[in-house]
Amino acid sequence: MKFPSSWQLPEAIRERFGHKSSGQQRAMLAEGHLVLVLHQLPHAGKRDREAVLFWRKPTGSWECSNRASGLTALKQHLDAYRTETERLGQQYERTNVAEDYFALLEALTPAQRAAQNLRATLQAAREAIPSDRDLIDLRDNAAEIARTLELLYLDTKNALDFKVAKQAEEQAKRSLESLKAAHRLNVLAAIFFPLVTLSCVFGMNLPNGLENSPIISFWLVLLTGIVLGFFVRSWLTRGKWF
Repeated sequence: MKFPSSWQLPEAIRERFGHKSSGQQRAMLAEGHLVLVLHQLPHAGKRDREAVLFWRKPTGSWECSNRASGLTALKQHLDAYRTETERLGQQYERTNVAEDYFALLEALTPAQRAAQNLRATLQAAREAIPSDRDLIDLRDNAAEIARTLELLYLDTKNALDFKVAKQAEEQAKRSLESLKAAHRLNVLAAIFFPLVTLSCVFGMNLPNGLENSPIISFWLVLLTGIVLGFFVRSWLTRGKWF
């Protein structure tokens, strides 16, 4: 990790940085020098975290690694988190389907985690230099942002769980209605199956001796088919013939 060339930091702080990355968000104090390692606002799907350093000199003045005005840049850093928190809150108010809730969770998860680490870092800085009132205000602002994101995350997750459960319940109801409809069709088929079978048998154009039977034969065949149909229905619905 490279520091601005103008920064005169104690060796105890420099030794706590690696060569490739700045590591997690944290506060480091040595010989009256305070260095804050903070992460820029993360975005969903992006694994790398962009770090920004803030140096508080023993005199109380601040500097920022991106050349901006130290304390002002630190406040703007928190303002970016607050703006994103408000944007996510507005997005939550507009969300009403499971897919949108899931997308919101993807955006909330890294932001919430970063805000919690930001709060912990500023709390550590506050404890390291208890007399700095600016750190108190910054810590309180970070705590408010982290808490808001935490509640928003929980609300979004609960809303997503409710939507998924509701959709599963509706799907189960539709499946049950489909089963009932299929059952009704099976019952109707069971009632008319014997009649259709008898009609097919007696309707064949083959000599069977009944061609000149009186009309009563037709009604007997019809009645027999219907009675047999109800027997089949009873077997289908109750598992027995009677």
